[in-house]
Amino acid sequence: MAATTATIFTLPKLYNKSSTTNPKPISFLSSKPTLSSSFSISSFPLKVQHLKSNVQQPIAYTSSRISATISVGDKLPNSTLSYFDSSDELKTLSVSDLTSGKKVVLVAVPGAFTPTCSQKHLPGFVDKSKELKSKGVDTIACISVNDAFVMKAWKENLNISDEVLLLSDGNLEFTKAIGCELDLSDKPVGLGVRSRRYAMLVDDGVVKVLNLEEGGAFNVSSAEDILKAL
Repeated sequence: MAATTATIFTLPKLYNKSSTTNPKPISFLSSKPTLSSSFSISSFPLKVQHLKSNVQQPIAYTSSRISATISVGDKLPNSTLSYFDSSDELKTLSVSDLTSGKKVVLVAVPGAFTPTCSQKHLPGFVDKSKELKSKGVDTIACISVNDAFVMKAWKENLNISDEVLLLSDGNLEFTKAIGCELDLSDKPVGLGVRSRRYAMLVDDGVVKVLNLEEGGAFNVSSAEDILKAL
């Protein structure tokens, strides 16, 4: 241990002038330092270093209740959705054309590239697409309130081919028609109004199964949940 040099200060005004005793120097550093038993580490500021992770954290969504205009037994309202085909051409598709005479699974997510949607929800339907189609599903389509260009980029990012059709409801036409809007305007990520998360089984345009999440939670709308319902 390196030697410690004490600095001595003399304060002449701290003794009585009438005293004949010479003032004793005051040392600000004891030669034998002691640690008080009342010492607490909480009296010192602590710096906590957070380790960075490549895994994105889920976005917190809140909602007062689970509700929608659409329900089991209803026929889907007709709306127009858009997408880029394999030739990179922008196409439109009506809900009627998508579902007429077919068994279709519709999956809705709050947003492309968001953590839960990209890491769990959509990939789950891609992975289970063969099982779903072996049980009679003709088409699996993912709908999001993003423009067609974002949906195209998301599809390429996740390396999806024809397992799932990614459709844009950029103007909230379909989402509002079924009453599944999710207002995230108060969130710092700036998502605005999006869609609630859900998974829906539709047979010839009629809703047979509706697994609607509270906000953007991910509890009942997985590919496994739809497989159990088939």
